[in-house]
Parts: sequence; structure tokens; C-alpha cells
Amino acid sequence: MNNGPFSRRQILTAAAGMSASVLTPGVTRAADPGAGDPKDRPQSPKRFKISLAGYSFRQFLDQPGQPGKMSLFDLVDLCVKLGIDAIEPTAYYFLKTDDEYLYDLKRKIFLAGLEISASPTRNNFCLPPGPGLDEELEAVRNWVDVCVKLGAPAIRVFAGKAQPGAGRDKDFANAIAGMKKACEYAGSKGVFLAIENHGYLTETADAVIKILDAVKSDWLGINLDTGNFVENPYENIAKAAPHAIICQFKTEVIKKPGTKERQPADFAQIFKIIREAGYRGYVTLEYEGTDPYKDVPLYIARMQELAG
Repeated sequence: MNNGPFSRRQILTAAAGMSASVLTPGVTRAADPGAGDPKDRPQSPKRFKISLAGYSFRQFLDQPGQPGKMSLFDLVDLCVKLGIDAIEPTAYYFLKTDDEYLYDLKRKIFLAGLEISASPTRNNFCLPPGPGLDEELEAVRNWVDVCVKLGAPAIRVFAGKAQPGAGRDKDFANAIAGMKKACEYAGSKGVFLAIENHGYLTETADAVIKILDAVKSDWLGINLDTGNFVENPYENIAKAAPHAIICQFKTEVIKKPGTKERQPADFAQIFKIIREAGYRGYVTLEYEGTDPYKDVPLYIARMQELAG
């Protein structure tokens, strides 16, 4: 008896065909974001999910133990009003991290119909072995645990800062060692780490990919910050995008290499680049201007138009 447009036999036959294609030798599945060839990613979605970074309202938000004019709970309400898909609650703006606070926030986000795109933190893995590095690693591990409780899938991390007298090669080696330890713990909890192109050791896409290749972790990808490359922004975005698991969208890009001079970003071009690269993650507005209440809704609206 057939009660619908497809019979049970047709459904089972189609399922068997799918299973065969997955299990047949020589047929490869899409690579994980942190491993394999980025070209093997599935086709990019017709519509990107849009998120908003807490950093966009940095001058108003709570800080640990210091209430501000705005809380992460208020940011959730704003995300709902903007009609976006997700929120990026940055570690810097959690008033508290006890279970009661975290679970109240998690409940608020879920009931608002939002997702958590990521939860950035700060770190310095360029430090040499010793108490300082141990503290940095412990802080990242603690934030992994926070993200597990929140249900946040990924954490933005940095490579670190230049150390006096060390030199770039030594700093690079230290950063790789620290990143490997951090990825080992994060991966054991099912949380991705995403290294941002954020200055020292990560000035270009090639520099960030060099770190990925050295760490070799399935739980490490790129946090693609579209505004942080020091030269040739669109070329570097295109090179980094296939390895990205987070995309933080900036409204400006560098204008002249070697300077701090900036110019408005070409929104359409960036969306085209990440789509063609097969990027499938969230696109998160990280606004760096001074009037987020005025500007953020305008930028979000433009991003929503381009999201598909």
C-alpha cells in the first residue's frame, strides 16, 4: 500500500544507493574543516547564517565582575530584533562564569531561537615554557569548559605576541607547541579552536596556514577576520577562506600595505569569495566603529541582503 508520493521500497532503494556511495572504496567524503584538502568541502549554502560579535558593543557591555550599560542578555534581545541567526558572546563580556549565569544565558539564547556561532577569548602562546604559559593554557582550557556548558562550538584564539629577545622562529615554535596542547584539550571536549589572522605570526593567509600545517589538528581551523590582513586583503581572504571555520566580518580593509590607512570593505566581493571557497560557517559582524546602535543595524541589513 502506498500512502504517499514515495513507496517504502523507493525510499529504501534510495537509502541503499546513498550508503553505497558513502562506503564504496575510492569515494571520499568531504574533509573536516581542520584536516584534508579544503577543495573537498561540500558546496556552499545558498544562504549564510549571520551572527553578531559582542565586541561590536564593547564600550557598553559588562566585563567580569563589572556591570556595564548592557549585558549579554541584552545583546540576545538585540540579535532577535535584528532578525539574525546567532550571537558571538566574547569571553571579555561575561559578568560571571558560574553555572547559574551560564545556564541562564544558554536558556535565554535557546528560547530566543538563536545559536552561538563561537565564543572568542584571548591568549598568548608565544610565551616560553613556564608559569606564564601554563596560565595561558589553563585559561584556554577553562574557556573550553565554559563553551561546553554553553553549547558553543568554537573558540577564537590568537598566536601570541613577540617575546623580547626571542625572534620570530622561536616565537613560532612556542606558539605551535602551545596550540597543540590547547587543541588536544579542546578536541577532547568536542570544541574547535580557530586561530585568527591577528597581527604577529598571522599577518597573511600564508602565515596562518603555516600554523595550521604545523599543528596538524582536526580541531584547529582559521578564524578569518576580513579586516586584519596587512596587505592585499581580498587575495588573502580568498587564500584563507577554504580553511576557515569562523568568519568575522569587518566593515573596512587595509588600503595601503605598511600603513594603518583603511577603506570601506567591498561587502559583495567578500561574500562572493567565501561562497566560492566553500565556506559553510557563520558570517559574524565585528563592528569596530564608535556608534554601534546606529551603524550595526545598517551593516547587518546589508549582510542579510548578500547572505542569500
